Amino acid sequence: MSSRIKTQHPALIGSIRPVGTYDQLLERADALIPILRKRAEETEASRQLPATTKIELADSGIARVLQPSRYGGCEGHFYGMVDILTRVGRGCGSTAWCLAQYIGHNFMLSQWPVAAQDEIWGVKPESLISGILIPFNGKAKKVEGGYRLTGRWPFVSGVNTCDWCILSGMVDVTDGQDEERYFLMQNGTFEIIDTWHAMGLKGSSSHDIAVDQVFVPEHMTLPIDHLKGGPSPGNQINTAPMYQMPSYAQFGILISSASLGIAEGMVEHYRNFITEHKALMTGKVSRLEVPQQLKIAEAKVCVDAAHAIARDICNKLVAHAEAGTLPNDEERTKYRAHGTFIGLQAWRAGNVIWDAVMGRGVYESNPIARSYRDLSAASRHFTHSWEINGGSYGRILMGLPLDNPSL
Repeated sequence: MSSRIKTQHPALIGSIRPVGTYDQLLERADALIPILRKRAEETEASRQLPATTKIELADSGIARVLQPSRYGGCEGHFYGMVDILTRVGRGCGSTAWCLAQYIGHNFMLSQWPVAAQDEIWGVKPESLISGILIPFNGKAKKVEGGYRLTGRWPFVSGVNTCDWCILSGMVDVTDGQDEERYFLMQNGTFEIIDTWHAMGLKGSSSHDIAVDQVFVPEHMTLPIDHLKGGPSPGNQINTAPMYQMPSYAQFGILISSASLGIAEGMVEHYRNFITEHKALMTGKVSRLEVPQQLKIAEAKVCVDAAHAIARDICNKLVAHAEAGTLPNDEERTKYRAHGTFIGLQAWRAGNVIWDAVMGRGVYESNPIARSYRDLSAASRHFTHSWEINGGSYGRILMGLPLDNPSL
């Protein structure tokens, strides 16, 4: 089965309507917060984004904050992914988790051959692209005109509502080391296996997917080397400096931004809750109690610090892009470690709020409870693992070679 569809004629690409300015995307993300909050229970119950949410994400264009302007994208600052995701995370954790995939894989697609970009964005510039980057779960073989891919991958967040998906696999090379390669496939050309019965991020539809000997045309594939920064088939046409940057170096910031948004939502809900709350046993106004004041201060400092770290990394990536340089090994591992630290600060803030809200927090109807479940699930992601990401940075600081092949 081929994932190929009719390619958009290049002349029509110039007629694609621009998605809007950076500030306009932020305004649209802000407008979604109350809508997503009202829909959070439905999203959780259905274990996927409702159809209305998919339409709103596509219509708002917020997944296109890093998309090239050639296809109507915003081509915004890297910090745009933080700004957008933290807003959406305040509204619904599951939606933010899916959106992180859509923003990140949109950026990755910018490195593919122009024929692939035209096939997706030229036909539907608002396409939502999910993905799973676990290459050893897939096996591919080179055939005439492309590859045949077989494999099964877990945790494909947002797969039920995506238009396309990036899969990863190892290509069997007769002479030499197997090649890590990435494959673009349209929704409907792979099997979605209903596995996502989870304690948190329930609405993210992070199911398994599988393919068996599915043909993927050559132009819809890309070796990992083109995702590490520098020249690629895609950035020959997407010439903005940002498209010279490595995809994986900023991946931790992207995912952690969704967690940060969830934590910010918890802080906001708690401030609203504590304003009128009185202790059941004493009748005292809770917000006048010093322990409660200390908790809200700690949680707020955690999220503020996380934002500052995210902004610093994004600014450094932009500075590299504008200077025409690439991050070295120490910087790449540092950015990943700092991205992890953002997630850890979000997790710390969430735990402080969870302790502060006391017994009222255990009710399933309490939005803080839902957010805590979501944040608990998010903290299991490998980008939030200090052992993995802090370890790679520590190796470099100790003068040892880089041990992460994706960086």
